[in-house]
Amino acid sequence: MRNLLLSVLLMMACSTTTSSTEANTDTNHASDRGAINAMIADRFIAGWNNHDAHLFASAFAEDADFTNVRGVSVSGRESIETFHAQAFEKLFMHSHQTAELKKIRFVNPNIAIVDARWEMTGAVSAEGLPIPYRTGLLALVCTSSAGRWVITVMHNIDLTTAGAPSSRK
Repeated sequence: MRNLLLSVLLMMACSTTTSSTEANTDTNHASDRGAINAMIADRFIAGWNNHDAHLFASAFAEDADFTNVRGVSVSGRESIETFHAQAFEKLFMHSHQTAELKKIRFVNPNIAIVDARWEMTGAVSAEGLPIPYRTGLLALVCTSSAGRWVITVMHNIDLTTAGAPSSRK
């Protein structure tokens, strides 16, 4: 009987410790989710919509890797800024973008994998022709140092409407 009582007390103590740890983890992640959301809204999206390449690039780590929807890649915050400054001068001069975070998965306390859906209007082609509404997916690896979240790797995916599948007989 004594062993049973000790076992029950030990299980209760472990479950209390686990619950407390899970609550702390949830609280930490809630704060990190908010910080990631703010980084996307206040630097990435605000930079885009203000056509401010410097503000946009501030969302990225110094050694970040960026790949756009066409597969063009640049590395480093400074290169990302230069790349977007040129794009904001013509292709995206009047564009407006929104983003909605769909999923954040924490690999560890300082690394998060983020999926965000984006929508854009106002872009033009290299020939200056209006590009209709676009939507896509941002696949991001975000990292935190001293509580500041940045994008370390970004892959941008253009989601286009696929035609109806052909029926095979």
